Amino acid sequence: MTGIVVVSHSRALAEAAADLALQMVRDGAPRIEIAAGIEEPGGGTALGTDAAAISAAIEAAADDQGVVVLMDLGSAILSAQTALEFLDPELEGRVHLTFAPLVEGLVGAVVTAASGADADDVAGQAEIAVEAKRLQLGV
Repeated sequence: MTGIVVVSHSRALAEAAADLALQMVRDGAPRIEIAAGIEEPGGGTALGTDAAAISAAIEAAADDQGVVVLMDLGSAILSAQTALEFLDPELEGRVHLTFAPLVEGLVGAVVTAASGADADDVAGQAEIAVEAKRLQLGV
């Protein structure tokens, strides 16, 4: 099953988005790894992203169908791109960094991955997930 990685500056945001998305599937939920915030010395998390943590999350989420990575803000994208450099080239080729909005995209990705879809389809559904909102608003 396609794995999913959530990259966010905020651990609380990433966990809440993952919790929401997982409520959309009952059985057969995909593996979701969270790489969010920066661990503080002595405990806790500060806002930020960590390329090494993202790389580790990708490795943990990986399976034969690939991994889809959703990111929140600009530097999360840079960190995710940097994380790819730490991966084995074979795994790197199975990772999809998406431009999907974090919450809507994550819900779409989780539901699609739970159906057994490959990473290309999961990423595609994540990226069009915001379309329903656009249509509802008439824009």
